[in-house]
Amino acid sequence: MTAPAAATEPTPADRRRWARYLVEERAEGAVYQKLAARREGEEREILLRLADAERRHEQHWLDLLGVEPARLPRAGIRSRLLGWMAGRFGSIFVLALAQSAEARSPYDSEQYATPAMRADEKVHYEVVRGLAARGRRRLSGSFRAAVFGANDGLVSNLALVLGIGATGVSSGFVLFSGIAGLLAGALSMGAGEFVSVRSQRELLAATEANEDAAAAAGDLDIDENELALVYRARGMGQDESLARARRIVTAAQAGIGRAATGPVNIQSGDDHEIVGRDWTAAISSFLLFASGAIIPVLPWIFGLQGAAAIIVALVLVGIALLSTGAMVGVLSGGPPLRRALRQLAIGFGAAAITYVLGLVFGVGAV
Repeated sequence: MTAPAAATEPTPADRRRWARYLVEERAEGAVYQKLAARREGEEREILLRLADAERRHEQHWLDLLGVEPARLPRAGIRSRLLGWMAGRFGSIFVLALAQSAEARSPYDSEQYATPAMRADEKVHYEVVRGLAARGRRRLSGSFRAAVFGANDGLVSNLALVLGIGATGVSSGFVLFSGIAGLLAGALSMGAGEFVSVRSQRELLAATEANEDAAAAAGDLDIDENELALVYRARGMGQDESLARARRIVTAAQAGIGRAATGPVNIQSGDDHEIVGRDWTAAISSFLLFASGAIIPVLPWIFGLQGAAAIIVALVLVGIALLSTGAMVGVLSGGPPLRRALRQLAIGFGAAAITYVLGLVFGVGAV
């Protein structure tokens, strides 16, 4: 990769900028190397190719500098954080952050960057986005359940304890209400997930095809039979259904058996794995809801009362809501701060409504 011809002699500011680009490219290459070390197969190969491309970019800035400076600037905090996370986790979060980093290439306005480097950065963004999308698809179901369960526990129990506390009852009663809300909500979530997953598995079992019709194919009339209707009912076209029915009947009458006709069940065998297991879903939902619902109750568990307990509960839940919102933002490739504030506004909005209702009922009771 050759450096573009410059109209003027590079300034000290140019050389400092090249040195900064050098360390950033080096840091990004190290991130892809670390991620590749934690993966196998195609994903590993793709990440190693990305690391090679970053080394080419690194060499470009070295060529411009002539020699590596004795003192190089430190990589940015984002690059250092990515490197630390990649070496320890290698998770979808690292790829999501790397995607955001690749989206902000400084080379579009850099006169000393080559057109190939600018094109590389755009391609790298798409490659990392594709890898992150794979991880998001693998994570989407369990992550949705985790965020939904924990967030539901946070918001519902915060709303409950604030509403009860606003009526002016004793702190012991607020604590009892919070624990009761935790257990009731967690049990409800667990039971709901169990029934939902079990029902879906039973529905899938009822729709699975069986081969009883093919087993009796040897006794059918090759010209006058309804075997083709079986395959049309499963979604095949008319001609394909008829051709398959003829093959099965012919093979059965010749004593060849069904093995020679190929599989007759066109339904995917992975449906049950996608749905998951009922007890696993139930226990996970119970624990996730409980993990969120316990947070608003902690101030009362540790003996706080009145306004102090309410403020501490709001702070703890606010931190949790901001964290889950930011996590959603990172994984979705959106702005983490905006997602975090959205989560906070929704949670506190629900809690504020019940708190006001508690005040109204508390005044009425007095």
